[in-house]
Amino acid sequence: MSDPQEYIDQNIQKFQDELFELLRIPSVSTDSKHKAEVRKAADFLKNQLQEIGLHNVTLHETPGHPILTAEKCPHTDRPTVLIYGHYDVQPSDPDHLWKTPPFEPTVKNGRVYARGASDDKGQSFAHIKSVESYLKTGTELPVNVKFILEGEEEIGSTNLVPFIKKNIEQLSCDMVLISDTAMFAKDQPSITYGLRGLAYMEIHVTGPNRDLHSGVFGGAVENPANVLCEIIAKLKDEDGVIQIPGFYDDVEPLTPEMREAYKALPHNDEAYKEELGLKALHGEKGYSSLERASARPTLDVNGLWSGYQGEGAKTVLPAKAGAKVSMRLVPDQDPDKISKLFADYVTSIAPDTVSVEVEAHHGGYPVVIDLDFYGLKAAAKAFGEIYDKEVLFSREGGSIPIVADFKKVLGVNSILMGFGLTIDALHSPNESFSLKDFHRGIKTSAKFFEILPDFVE
Repeated sequence: MSDPQEYIDQNIQKFQDELFELLRIPSVSTDSKHKAEVRKAADFLKNQLQEIGLHNVTLHETPGHPILTAEKCPHTDRPTVLIYGHYDVQPSDPDHLWKTPPFEPTVKNGRVYARGASDDKGQSFAHIKSVESYLKTGTELPVNVKFILEGEEEIGSTNLVPFIKKNIEQLSCDMVLISDTAMFAKDQPSITYGLRGLAYMEIHVTGPNRDLHSGVFGGAVENPANVLCEIIAKLKDEDGVIQIPGFYDDVEPLTPEMREAYKALPHNDEAYKEELGLKALHGEKGYSSLERASARPTLDVNGLWSGYQGEGAKTVLPAKAGAKVSMRLVPDQDPDKISKLFADYVTSIAPDTVSVEVEAHHGGYPVVIDLDFYGLKAAAKAFGEIYDKEVLFSREGGSIPIVADFKKVLGVNSILMGFGLTIDALHSPNESFSLKDFHRGIKTSAKFFEILPDFVE
């Protein structure tokens, strides 16, 4: 019988090979033509969970993609950790910008390049291998563990919350463990204790009943593309302040203590610009880059379309124009309220020469975890022991809506034990994940399970 940490070191090549097998599956949840591949990824993980010896491994059908659950609960007097992850991925396009095939894992300079490598297959798979390190060595699992893995995170987790509400007893736990975030810097472990919420909208502007010749009709008929640009230009002012009436009414202000904590983080604007290939940064006046990127609300255009997109010229006055807009929210903003404020404002500034429709897509609530939570303290110690460096605590600008839902439905906090980095290029071409951090992530997870019982209050 070997020690779980030794088992991880001895089997890391096998773990990588298994991860690569998962990464080869194009489980793109938003595209119906990949429905079979999403199922294939779920089946792969089901086999993994069964093979390592978990109990009640079940694939639950939903109106969309399946939800996978499993458990190993040998204790009546120790904490229960619910491990959450997702096996669906973003589309790979634009494929021509990938330097290697997006669904053929390629290792370069210690990193594996593939769609889903960091978000979230590599990170969530680390916990499966962590649990394996106990069960395959005959070492007693120090805590109770449960898994819930979904295939719809990238499209809003539509079926997950109803599933959780229907299965509260089965999913009851003391905390949720999630690895779908980034460390603050390379070799600098950090725990994310706050996430922004999300309100995702779509604007449709319609003018004439067909595309028109811009020479024949231009100047006499309103151009929907021009109108859409004017609407977007009125959403924020030149200082980055969002102009929607009431948008900031519920925003929790940053306290002096919070702002001092941000100043203590090792961030350099010049290095930040260089990494992104920018000459200058931009954002809400009066706040630092880190505050803007994680603790202040935002509004950004994510997609924009209208008119002719092909090679060369076409003198057309387009009949329609559209845009997708996301707003990142902070405590105590409500995504439903913000969605309505957005729709009302856009409608109010639209001219009567066109028709404008605003559609609300998915959203999620922001969340901040109490730093005194014993699970966070155990996670910090585990990180410190494996990475041999003191852990930083930071808030992240992204959204994981299910974190707020776990709190609301199950009444538990989530531990955001991220092993990724901002250079991983999530949702972008050439997504990658450090194999060293995949290895250390498995070891950190195993260490967390080992020491968690010592932190129970």
